[in-house]
Amino acid sequence: MSNSTYDISPRTKMVRGHKRASYDRATVHRIIDEAIICHVGTVLDGRPVMIPTAHWRAGEQFYIHGATKNRVLAAIADGAEACICITHLDGLVMARSAFHHSANYRSVVMYGKGRVLNDPALKMEQSALFIEKLAKGRWDQIRQPNIQELKATLFLEFDMAEVSAKIRSGDPVDDEEDYALPVWAGVLPCRTVWDDPVDDRRLDRSLLPHATLA
Repeated sequence: MSNSTYDISPRTKMVRGHKRASYDRATVHRIIDEAIICHVGTVLDGRPVMIPTAHWRAGEQFYIHGATKNRVLAAIADGAEACICITHLDGLVMARSAFHHSANYRSVVMYGKGRVLNDPALKMEQSALFIEKLAKGRWDQIRQPNIQELKATLFLEFDMAEVSAKIRSGDPVDDEEDYALPVWAGVLPCRTVWDDPVDDRRLDRSLLPHATLA
């Protein structure tokens, strides 16, 4: 594989729908960066568990964080392997038959073990990257974490080694004889839209409306 693509492992090799698979780094990065929430799965006490959590990326490193007492994150910190999933729904694919209804989507699945960040300086650096992902320029406007808050937060870092993307786009694909059916077919597009900010009820009224998000 070239530097522009991820190596294919037995777990990331796409079997079903292999034409939708992508191992392109830029594509994977874009899907990760455009999402805020991922789902993290692992095995805890012999049972599968999964939690949604926010994430961010720096180069080929993937990060999540949460309370040090979070049982799922603690299990990963202790060496349990994780499976991380991210999905964007881009539209509902409305076919002429029930069988061929589908969805347009962009998704990433990653496998790996997490490393715990213990250095307060690294934790602070990653906190800044996370906040800046949410809102550019906000890190320099807010109170930054103190040492107690950093101690109470578990940061996990993953190498992006076993990772793949899967993407579907375009029209429904019907059986040839169904194209003559008198029923509408096509795509219902879906996208995430941010509404106007709503001020905190205790916001200092001397501040310009939404100044921190301008």
